[in-house]
Amino acid sequence: MDDTTLAAAFPAATEAQWRALVDGVLKGADFDKRLVRRTPDGIKVAPLYPPAEAASQPGRAVPGRWRVSQRVDHPDAAEANALALTDLEGGADALTLVIAGAPAARGFGLSGPGVIAAALDGVMLPLIGLRLDAGAAGPDAATALLALAKARGDDLSALDIDLGLDPVAVQAATGTPPSWPDLAAILRDLDAQGFAGRAFLADARPFHEAGAGEALELACVLSGALATLRALEAGGHPLEHARAALAFLLVAEADEFLTVAKVRALRRLWARIEEACGLTPAPIRLHAETAWRSTTTRDPWVNMLRATTAVFSAGLGGADAVTVLPFTAAIGLPDAFARRCARNTQHVLLDEANLWRVADPAAGAGGFETLTESLCTEAWALFQAIERDGGISGSLRSGALADRLAALRKTRDAELATRRQPITGTSEFPDLHEAPVAVLAPAPAAAPAGEGALPSRRLAEPYERLRDASDAILDRTGRRPRVFLANLGPLSAFNTRATFARNAFEAGGIEAVTNEGFSDHAAMVDAFRASGTPLACLCSSDAVYAEEAVPAAEALRAAGAATLFIAGKPGDLEPALRAAGVAHDLYAGCDLVKLLAQAQEAAQEAARA
Repeated sequence: MDDTTLAAAFPAATEAQWRALVDGVLKGADFDKRLVRRTPDGIKVAPLYPPAEAASQPGRAVPGRWRVSQRVDHPDAAEANALALTDLEGGADALTLVIAGAPAARGFGLSGPGVIAAALDGVMLPLIGLRLDAGAAGPDAATALLALAKARGDDLSALDIDLGLDPVAVQAATGTPPSWPDLAAILRDLDAQGFAGRAFLADARPFHEAGAGEALELACVLSGALATLRALEAGGHPLEHARAALAFLLVAEADEFLTVAKVRALRRLWARIEEACGLTPAPIRLHAETAWRSTTTRDPWVNMLRATTAVFSAGLGGADAVTVLPFTAAIGLPDAFARRCARNTQHVLLDEANLWRVADPAAGAGGFETLTESLCTEAWALFQAIERDGGISGSLRSGALADRLAALRKTRDAELATRRQPITGTSEFPDLHEAPVAVLAPAPAAAPAGEGALPSRRLAEPYERLRDASDAILDRTGRRPRVFLANLGPLSAFNTRATFARNAFEAGGIEAVTNEGFSDHAAMVDAFRASGTPLACLCSSDAVYAEEAVPAAEALRAAGAATLFIAGKPGDLEPALRAAGVAHDLYAGCDLVKLLAQAQEAAQEAARA
């Protein structure tokens, strides 16, 4: 039987042929500017990669399914217990026990280590994985958890437990190192009790939430893990034993390629450190948690899509356990429905898509292999820079790391404001009439970062503040700020820019008053007056603008428009438009956050007048 495929009858396509076709479409535009993007750390992400040789990639200790972990963070221990049991009955096989006051508690969490026993009532510890997320209360929480296990007669050496002790993460999130016993002494005590799990954690979340890109996140985790390793060795523990007491946590984002590459890169980088320490590399325990900074309060359903891609990426990259933040986490304490969606996101990928059945599916894929190696190179250089600063703790104390993160935040803030980095449902495709979602309790106001602490910020916050201000105006006056869209000419002329303008204004909670367009200025002026708003935005094509923009602006100003915008760049018409009263240009790449704030302020000033 002839097994020749149809593709074999045609010559193989070359990259040069593809590039020639692309250049034809670009029509002289710069290839790198249009089709090559850079990560916050400066790593190039190309649109196409050739196949690659599969590089040596350290894997998980036990191939197969990753653990589905659910957060236990209800402040009431009995309610937390009921939710945890529901999660386990619904297919979760791990829990993340969150204690109030921990940075990741977000204002909730169990009231303290003393209620751990009540929260885990009926939970069979030998059958699940468990990670403590207790922040500065870590040692006390660990003591309470292990006391519970011993009281039940569980074999501590057989439990799959991560105690999550990370003094570096506490220092990063609070600005102050915790007043814990010596790490080596903690480990000696745990050894004496027969505990064989992972006592310590190198946690990426404080750095990620402060603005780190993938390479800097990796560098901070490496430096934090190395600091723990050094402390344990200095306290008398052999390196072989010290490294076995350490686990890692990376943040999983909705950027599939970079998240897969980041998870793979950490295993390679830690193996490099082990070899430098004279150790034969061994598999690490690697947790992943979906990104807090990517969650939104507006159109929160989109958070499910972000979480799906993040879990997909973490699983393909080789995470041992994944925790999904429920889609309402930024709004408040998630209810049973949001928790079910979080765990079912993982079940669909595990049990329906069967993602766990292939070990390292990214091996040999040109894009993944190139990005993994690029991340390794850049992260190692940043890791060395942090070590030159005096290690992660020294870099935090001196402010050197904070300065690096601030520079990254400034760049990212500009990309968010200009929508070069769009947020679906927030800065793009907003819905002013979205229905509220249920939470068990609203999220408390975030406390400002303390002195020396790294800030924790979500990307959507600038737009959410504008939407919150709009909601407050709606509650106070019965109507949101509004902008009249002065659609000039036929539908074919104004539709594209009118749609763009409506989308942009509503990202800031400014309702767009739209229409079918106007063929004469008198009708436009009548519609503007009927709209009851002092804001107006011209919308049409450049050809129509050339004839109509200036007289239309003059007519709107005469009719009482206090603030005028134009959708698009004014070009040669700018002097005449400015003279006619058009003060703001709304175009792709403008600082939309600034423009929307100005529009809201103009609307309120007019209302006060």
